[in-house]
Amino acid sequence: MSKLKFSIIGCQHAHVEIFISEMLELGHECVGIYEPDNVNLASAIASRHNIPLVSDRDRLVAEDVDIVGSAAINSEKIDVIELCEAHGKPIMVDKPIVTSLAAFERLQAVVQRGKIKIGMLLTERFSPAIYTLKQMIDKGELGEIISVGFRKPHRLRKEGRPAWFFDKAQCGGILIDLFIHDFDLLRWFTGKEVASTEGFLSKNMLPEYPTFYDAASMIVRMEGDVVAQLYADWHTPEKSWTWGDGRIFVTGTEGFAELRLEGDPSIGHRQLLLQLTNQQEQQLVEPVKPPFTITQDFLNYVDGSTSALLTHEAILKATWDTLQADAKTPVIGRYA
Repeated sequence: MSKLKFSIIGCQHAHVEIFISEMLELGHECVGIYEPDNVNLASAIASRHNIPLVSDRDRLVAEDVDIVGSAAINSEKIDVIELCEAHGKPIMVDKPIVTSLAAFERLQAVVQRGKIKIGMLLTERFSPAIYTLKQMIDKGELGEIISVGFRKPHRLRKEGRPAWFFDKAQCGGILIDLFIHDFDLLRWFTGKEVASTEGFLSKNMLPEYPTFYDAASMIVRMEGDVVAQLYADWHTPEKSWTWGDGRIFVTGTEGFAELRLEGDPSIGHRQLLLQLTNQQEQQLVEPVKPPFTITQDFLNYVDGSTSALLTHEAILKATWDTLQADAKTPVIGRYA
């Protein structure tokens, strides 16, 4: 692939630096970052990568720009996507891609018109340990999958969050923001669609932000009666060795796997993948790196590759499942 020029429209979350770094490592050039509000974050990223800050947004969809990245406010990403469609620019956005069913309809319309390709930073598919776990499942090492569990506590650090983060209409809330990864992985792991969901959102802190929820629990039934347990919160203690002690559990008829996404402080801080089967005692499995990054996968998709891991179908289905689950989930807790 020839050298591309790319731009960033919206730099509200550091996740966009994944896209920036991987594009630069592939030899492409960033012509600028546009971010009128979160100037501190944008300036820090721009300084690290020697990228100019740009005040004219239109410059970043000009004719010489090949591709756009965005970590705009979650509820405003659809506006940036439609801007890119109007200028014929493929775009990679941070998750979640939309925060409401109305915005989903606009996203779906962009996809159906087919003028541009859209990517989303569903980075977990490209985590070495998760990628290796997927290979184990596909090879049948765990047998028929019976149950999947996701546990993802997060550290809040309220003082470092922008005001929009605490507003559900703008952010999407904990379920839309964090469970999007889980709904995507459930379809990827099992090859099945979501059949039903039941769960709760919890409101036990920060009454000054009435639509900010601090925990989410959910049971998901997939086609074929594979059952999944999803859990996330914003209660990781400040003294934790990591932003969140994330775990994934997969139980099958022939074995069990546990993935410790942030390691184990008693062993080390790298990802740990443990496997136990009817034929083999518990062992640590060495994670295998995917053949390419999420950014390269998106560039392949833009170029028409049919082997891309993340497609419009995957993005739309994971987003729809998450929005539908959020719409029916009641709120409990002392401030509910």
